[in-house]
Amino acid sequence: MVIYQSMILTKKDILSRIESEDLVFEPKVDKFQLQPHALDLRLGYKFLIPRNWKMTPEGRQALMISIEDDSTSDQFDEIILKPGQYFDLLPNEFVIGTSLEKIEMNASDLMAILFPRTSTNRRGINLSLSGIIDTGYKGNLIFPMKNEAGDQVLRLYPGERVCQVIFETLSHELTAKEANLHGLAQAKYSNSSDNYKVDKSDERTLLTSGQINKLKTEYKI
Repeated sequence: MVIYQSMILTKKDILSRIESEDLVFEPKVDKFQLQPHALDLRLGYKFLIPRNWKMTPEGRQALMISIEDDSTSDQFDEIILKPGQYFDLLPNEFVIGTSLEKIEMNASDLMAILFPRTSTNRRGINLSLSGIIDTGYKGNLIFPMKNEAGDQVLRLYPGERVCQVIFETLSHELTAKEANLHGLAQAKYSNSSDNYKVDKSDERTLLTSGQINKLKTEYKI
């Protein structure tokens, strides 16, 4: 086994990885997005707006989101803007945005970490990030966003640079099987158009029934 020293990619390294198609972006990144040791991502056209109620035979019922839920399809309204349109983020409103770029992490020795841009935070947008982009990931990214600017409405435009990605090499390469196995399940989002998925049902069942000790016993490493 070849052991590599983990390191953060600089601008030159990122460009080299893009040229070799270890990293693929669609649409392609531009010069504004390249930073000395990071890459900015742009906001896309798709937003998911949480619903807070639904109609049932019994009447208007509040939506209660729980890890017991097997699907999230009825928990969001989807908005897809057209070029030239904007999105007003209302005071204290929480939404899920998506990246303009679809990203492909094709190198077996590469992962990435997602952070908000400080300029985004200064506007009062709480971008709930510091997520991991896994080796082998393919797809758009999601950005949980909340307006924390008091009573101000924050106007967002698709194409804004909202977050940054730091790329890092792994201590050793991963096989495709290793990269796709997250805990006991396959990676939830890679090669998927679904922007929000639930965790494995076996784990959720044990958690919601209070059987954490059983979970630890049955699934010990």
